[in-house]
Amino acid sequence: MTQPRVGRARERVLTVRGIGKRFGAVRALTDVDFWVNEGEVVALVGDNGAGKSTLVKLLSGVHEPDAGTIEYDGELVEIASPADAQHLGIATVFQDLALCDNLDVVANLWLGRELVQGTRLDEVDMEQRTWSLLRELSAKISSVRTPVASLSGGQRQTVAIARSLIGDPRVVILDEPTAALGVAQTAEVLNLIERLRERGHGVVLISHNMADVMAVADRVVVLRLGRNNGVYNVAEVTSATLIAAITGATDNAVTRRAADRPTSSGSAVPAEEGMIIPLPRSGPRRMKDLARDTDA
Repeated sequence: MTQPRVGRARERVLTVRGIGKRFGAVRALTDVDFWVNEGEVVALVGDNGAGKSTLVKLLSGVHEPDAGTIEYDGELVEIASPADAQHLGIATVFQDLALCDNLDVVANLWLGRELVQGTRLDEVDMEQRTWSLLRELSAKISSVRTPVASLSGGQRQTVAIARSLIGDPRVVILDEPTAALGVAQTAEVLNLIERLRERGHGVVLISHNMADVMAVADRVVVLRLGRNNGVYNVAEVTSATLIAAITGATDNAVTRRAADRPTSSGSAVPAEEGMIIPLPRSGPRRMKDLARDTDA
């Protein structure tokens, strides 16, 4: 079981330079640069078709690149299969989670990596290590013998992430971990990402939710039409700027609404605040008012 990394200096773990991938006549990625450091959360954002999933599949060994290089710990590597990625220390949690609903939490965590004692499964050791790992992640799971089918969306995401840590990876890639989750479950997953950063893992977060990105990411890499379209430090950027980079527009509906929104003093709020405020609505109208308007 992995242990928290304490006192390690932040260093570059994974670097992608000039990566390219083509599917027939379609260029999915062109000259893309990307990197992640230890103890850092890097958000990878972009519109549908921007190349996020393709880049993730290249890093996880599902596809091989047509151009460019991948460096791990400063050395050139080839990731020809998921086993190569796992051996290097790159773990990926895809959006479908790939959990076995009929098995409990312990069985899902150790599936394919079961601990044995002689000719029998060491159920006691696996359960103890599972509890230890879940406590390190501050997971909210009452029993590790609960079937995964009965867990909430946030708890299922927790199990999938915990399973990826069994092999002690240095880079964890999360593909839309908060998609289709409620507010409380989303907060649970974001807290889990914070725990991963504290443990020293490099985290790659793929998300369409700008609130989640701004909440936990240290750096944001924007892809557009298969190319880099900006790298931003979260402390120095706004949601409006990120949306403009994703859409390829410097002026869009978000920035216009924020710029035109009046304050109590009558002046406009600066666009860089990047806030979306609903337009004021009139009060409820009575039926006779509607009838009078119709007669007029």
